[in-house]
Amino acid sequence: MLEKYITMFKDEVLYIPEARRQDIPQILAKNQDRIVYIDRVDGYRVVGNLWASRKRFLKVLGENLLENMLAAIDNPMDYEIVDNDFHEEKVDLDAIPIPRYYPGDGGRYITSGVVFSEYRGKRNVSFHRIMLLDSRRGVIRLVPRDLHRMHIEAKERGEEVNIAVAIGLEPHVLLSAATSVDYGVDEFRIASALHRIVHGTPERGVKLDNDVVVPYNSEIVLMGRITNEYEDEGPFVDITGTYDIVRKQPVVEFDKMYYRSKTLHLLISGGREHYNLMGMPREPTIYRAVKNEGVDVLDVRLTPGGCSWLHGVVKIRKRSEEDGRKAIYGAFKGHRSMKHVVVVDEDIDIDDPYDVEFAIATRFQGDRDLIKMGPTRGSSLDPSAYEGHMTIKLGFDATMPLEGREKFVRVRLD
Repeated sequence: MLEKYITMFKDEVLYIPEARRQDIPQILAKNQDRIVYIDRVDGYRVVGNLWASRKRFLKVLGENLLENMLAAIDNPMDYEIVDNDFHEEKVDLDAIPIPRYYPGDGGRYITSGVVFSEYRGKRNVSFHRIMLLDSRRGVIRLVPRDLHRMHIEAKERGEEVNIAVAIGLEPHVLLSAATSVDYGVDEFRIASALHRIVHGTPERGVKLDNDVVVPYNSEIVLMGRITNEYEDEGPFVDITGTYDIVRKQPVVEFDKMYYRSKTLHLLISGGREHYNLMGMPREPTIYRAVKNEGVDVLDVRLTPGGCSWLHGVVKIRKRSEEDGRKAIYGAFKGHRSMKHVVVVDEDIDIDDPYDVEFAIATRFQGDRDLIKMGPTRGSSLDPSAYEGHMTIKLGFDATMPLEGREKFVRVRLD
C-alpha cells in the first residue's frame, strides 16, 4: 500500500538500497525534506518522512482537506468488513528493525503505530508510542483519554483490553486517528467517511481473532492485549524535541503478527512528519470552535515553529471589532494544549512566518490587543509549564481595525 505513495511522489524520494537499523534515525533526521525509502533493513523495507510535507496530504486528500475532515467528523460512516487475507507469522519484535531513535531513549520505540482497540462494545483508534521490552512485550504510553479510560474500566473488572497496533497506514486513517472526539466514537468510521468523501467508497476493514477491526490496507499489524501489569516507560523525546519523563505505564503483550507486505513506516519523534500527524487533525476543531463564536474564519494553522502543537495562527474575515478577541477565545477552546495564538486578517499568508510577524509588528498593541489567560491547564509536552501542566496562554489580536484600515494595508508593486 505504501508503495503507491512512493510512486506518486517519486520525484521526492531518496532511495537507499540497504541500511542498518541503528543508522535509520540519522538518515531520517538529515533528510526531512525527502521521503526516505530503504529497500533492505533486516528483511524489511523501510519508509520514513512520507507525510512530512503538508502538500502531500493535500495532493492525496484534496486542497479543501480542512472542510473534508470536518464533514467526516460530523458524519462518520460504517466501514465494510472483508475477509482476512493477511499473511501471518509468529511475533518477534526483535526481528523488526524498529530503532532506538535517540541515545537517551528508554529503548526501541514503535512511534508510527496506530492502536485499534475494542472493549465492551466500544471501539477507539488513536496514536500511542510503545517502548519495546522483549520479543513479545512493550510498554504503552496512555495519556488520560479514551484508551486510558478503557484500560481503567477493564482493570477495575480484572479484564484486559484487546488491541491491534497497525503500522503503515493511509493518510486518511492517520489523520482520523489523531482527531479528538467523544468517548465511544470509532475514529475508523471517521476515516471511512473521509475515504468516501475523497474517493467515493467507504473504508474496508478486517476483523482479527480478538474482534478488533483494522484497515485492510495496513502493512503490518501486531495483535495483542493491554494487560494490568506496569513497567517504566521512557525517557522519550516527544514532539518538542525534549525528553518526556519516565512513568509507570501498562504492559502490552502481542500474540500474533499479520502483514500485507513487510514495509515498515518509521516516524522520528520531534520531526516534521510528527508535527503534521499531531497538528493537522487539531486544525478542524479550532476552525469549528472559532466559527461557533460567530466569527468568519477562513483558515487555521498550527505552526511548525510551535511544534505544530503549542502555537497557532487563525485567519479571519473581520466583520466587527470584537471578532479578533472572539477568535482567540474560540481557538483556545478548539485546542486546549495550545499556548499562544495569533489572529490575522485575510491578506496575511498564515504559512509565511514573515507575514504573520508583519501583522504582529504593524497591527498589534500590547495594552489593547493582548489577551492573557491563566494559569490554566496546558500541555504536558511543554517543558516550561508549571507543576500540574499549568501554563499562561496568550492571544494576539493582530487584525486591522475596521475604520482607518487604509493606513494598515501594505502597498505592493505586482
